[in-house]
Amino acid sequence: MLQFAKKLFSTSMSGLIFCCFGFISSASAQMNIEITGVGQALYPIAVMRFKDENKLPTSVSEIIRQDLARSGYFKNTENGNASENDEGAPNYKSWAARGADALVLGSVVQTGGAQFEIHYKLFDIRKSQSLGGLNLNSSVDNLRAVAHKIADDIIFKLLGERGVFSTRLSYVIKEGKRYRLVISDADGQNIRNAMNSSEPIISPSWSPDGKKVAYVSFEDRKPVVYVHELATGRRIALSNQKGNNSAPAWSPDGRQLAISLSRDGNTQIYGINADGTGLRRLTRGSTIDTEPQYSPDGRSIYFTSDRGGNPQIYRMSAEGEQAEGVKRITYKQGFVTSPRISPDGKYLAYIANIGGAFRLYILNLATGDSQALTEGFTDESPSFAANGRYVLYSTKVGGKRVLAAVSVDGNSRQVLSIPGSDVRQPSWGPFMD
Repeated sequence: MLQFAKKLFSTSMSGLIFCCFGFISSASAQMNIEITGVGQALYPIAVMRFKDENKLPTSVSEIIRQDLARSGYFKNTENGNASENDEGAPNYKSWAARGADALVLGSVVQTGGAQFEIHYKLFDIRKSQSLGGLNLNSSVDNLRAVAHKIADDIIFKLLGERGVFSTRLSYVIKEGKRYRLVISDADGQNIRNAMNSSEPIISPSWSPDGKKVAYVSFEDRKPVVYVHELATGRRIALSNQKGNNSAPAWSPDGRQLAISLSRDGNTQIYGINADGTGLRRLTRGSTIDTEPQYSPDGRSIYFTSDRGGNPQIYRMSAEGEQAEGVKRITYKQGFVTSPRISPDGKYLAYIANIGGAFRLYILNLATGDSQALTEGFTDESPSFAANGRYVLYSTKVGGKRVLAAVSVDGNSRQVLSIPGSDVRQPSWGPFMD
């Protein structure tokens, strides 16, 4: 049990350090993205350069191409700078002969000094029909968001599911002895500082509405749970109890959080209202209970415990273990931590220790089948995308910590890195309606 406590402490505390808030100026370093694997039977799509796109400081069509390529579902058949008129119907037979099953056309109209209208249309080449499009107003500063929205619309129209390109990430960047908690687009670009400090911060957790992030900060030389309002920079100390305050996780309705506290000796799980009131104990074991995560329906909490000897994942009622008891969920590996539940409640992602290698796994909760999603040795901090199709996590490449994302079928992989920096403690934000 002592080894479990030490391991959890060293793993979870490896990314902490920040102090002042509010969105500080945009960070200069940007993510490099390397796609290391692709899915099978990619959908061929032609994304043409938008007409008059040279008026923009950023290529909207190129961002759309990059988004679709990163999805693992599409193969871009047009990568040049040629543009095509988006008025009227395209020559469907010609595009079919060029190997495209879908076509994206667009145009840019400047409506003011730094204001633009972005028009886009999507065509199904196989069926020779228009699938509609969008007309979006944008300032210069919002062009990436417009491109992501168009990519999401393409995903929805062609695949029938919500894209996650308009969602956001939070993660910690370590540069020398300094740490930054940052928020970025889903592709790791457009990085904005939320905190900058010499004391650690760990375990960022998005509120369900995407407006707040809970985290653990060591700025007072001990772990304290804070809730940070992103738009204003306002924050509250949610829990500053005696001992360790750690592992915040939001309930689906955003009204409360589950946290881990050692105030009564060994680490246990507590519930607390989002304003810091109503602290209540949820587990009452004599061992370590930590890393709580609510189920999508809010009725259950998954957590890590060594009550069976070695750390495994368990489930209890959100009202506490006294309500319905506790059920063990993982059995196939001897050391399991970091439970994360998919948005549809069907899958559990976790980190398993396999012969000293910490590797990302996924478990089908209905069948009990599990599989490794990576061949890593230092994976940690898994987080599902809002559509449940990908898992974001931290790992090491070339001795540096980077972010990586893998599709739940394991076929599509990518690495996001910042040269000269360690990147860790990722959390994938929710859909923003």
